[in-house]
Amino acid sequence: MTKRSTSADFVTAFATGWPENQPDIMVLSLTTNKGVQDFALNKEQALLVAKTMTATANRLAKPKTS
Repeated sequence: MTKRSTSADFVTAFATGWPENQPDIMVLSLTTNKGVQDFALNKEQALLVAKTMTATANRLAKPKTS
């Protein structure tokens, strides 16, 4: 766990492709140089991820402007 990459090629989050069958989950898809991993999240998990990402983004340094 200590030698993890600090970046991914790209990250996408999207609603499931089958909302008529499972409208209660969101799929988070993470793509890295090692491949793709999909995670199914329920509403509470998705809200926790969003809250954590927002808190982290708010702590990031402001971009330098010229």
